[in-house]
Amino acid sequence: MRVKVFKTWDRVRSSFWFLPAVMAGGAMVLAFVTVALDKPARDWLTLNWGLSFTGGAEGASSLLGTIAGSMITIAGVVFSMTLVALSLASSQFGPRLLRSFMRDTTTQMVLGTFVATFLYCLLVLRTIRHPEEVVFVPHLSVSLGVVLAVMSVGVLIYFIHHVSVSIQANEIVARVGKELIEGIERLFPENIGRGAPEIPAEPPAAGFLDTFDQEARLIGATGYGYLQFVDGDALMALAMQEDVIIRLERRPGHYVIASRPLAQVWPEERVTDQLVQQINFAFALGNQRTPGQDIEFAVNQLAEIAIRALSTGVNDPFTAMTCVDHLGSALCRLAQRNMPSPYRHDSQDQLRLITPVFTFPDVTDAAFNQIRQYGRASAAVTIRLLETIADVAASVHQPEDRAALLRHARMIARGARHGLPEDEDRQEVEERFQSVNQLLSRAPDYNL
Repeated sequence: MRVKVFKTWDRVRSSFWFLPAVMAGGAMVLAFVTVALDKPARDWLTLNWGLSFTGGAEGASSLLGTIAGSMITIAGVVFSMTLVALSLASSQFGPRLLRSFMRDTTTQMVLGTFVATFLYCLLVLRTIRHPEEVVFVPHLSVSLGVVLAVMSVGVLIYFIHHVSVSIQANEIVARVGKELIEGIERLFPENIGRGAPEIPAEPPAAGFLDTFDQEARLIGATGYGYLQFVDGDALMALAMQEDVIIRLERRPGHYVIASRPLAQVWPEERVTDQLVQQINFAFALGNQRTPGQDIEFAVNQLAEIAIRALSTGVNDPFTAMTCVDHLGSALCRLAQRNMPSPYRHDSQDQLRLITPVFTFPDVTDAAFNQIRQYGRASAAVTIRLLETIADVAASVHQPEDRAALLRHARMIARGARHGLPEDEDRQEVEERFQSVNQLLSRAPDYNL
């Protein structure tokens, strides 16, 4: 059930309708409240501050009609500007970045501001009574409508500035880089992979995994799509309730095919149809990858921006180097975190869950592989890759992490020997590689 909530909330946050709809609902409530409280509040404001609208019914109707018409017109302009920004971002930086733009709270609030002001003025306008009827002019409500209109003008000016800034390459890269850092902070806490802080998540006894493969029951997926969320706590509770061990065959970011293995359960004789259904409920599938539990998604976004920048049609190595800088910052942060154990135990130190996990070498491959392949003909990008590896090397302490960085440094140097036409460029890359090689080859200082 939790994964459905997470999936729905992720969709809501990535939509242009939710926040404007909430603000529009608030404007409707505000209109009814201000009209109901108009007489006593109007007298107090007029006597103490002189702020209330003092015109007649015709003036109030004309004023609110002008404001309402202006707001809905500006809302259309804002929507058009947003579509232009989305189209530009999609064509230049990749369609997967549209989700980041649609999650922009500022754009959602701007749209909501104009729609809410329009609805407020429209609802107040219908309460005005002219002289041929029983005269009623909601002076306070009209005054508040003028205030909202003035605020909307300021919001429009800010939105123009915001759009101008948000479509700049450095700002886009920084936004994705921030999302990547937040994902690392969220997915790699200190006690991840442990059933309780005092119980170490040790691997099972030798030979158990072979027995597990032979005797476990395969659980097929009931749908297809990208795995977006996995409710690990629900799976742990199921494993404890049924006294079984569950091993996941897919992790967030993987594409799942219907009826293909999604998990395995041991022992087989304890598996029921209800358990199979409950296990499937713990997985949320969708049409696209999301960064909620998929750390490689944000890495791939930065890599995609860099690759597009290195294409012959764009030829923008500076954007590619900016992406490399943010990837290096994320890898430094990741190298200082404890990698999660694939083995999760309950409070009785009983193995209950085996999960595929992200490792530092996996994330490093996603960060560097494609940029290295497409940037081998650019001396600036190649040198920046080696400099970034040197920066990350100062933060890693595990031998397998250092080996992964050294492997990438060697591949970058080999690619430069074949991709760079100038001898001096190749010599400079070779010098940087030798520095990185010496840094990664010496024994790490664990006292740092």
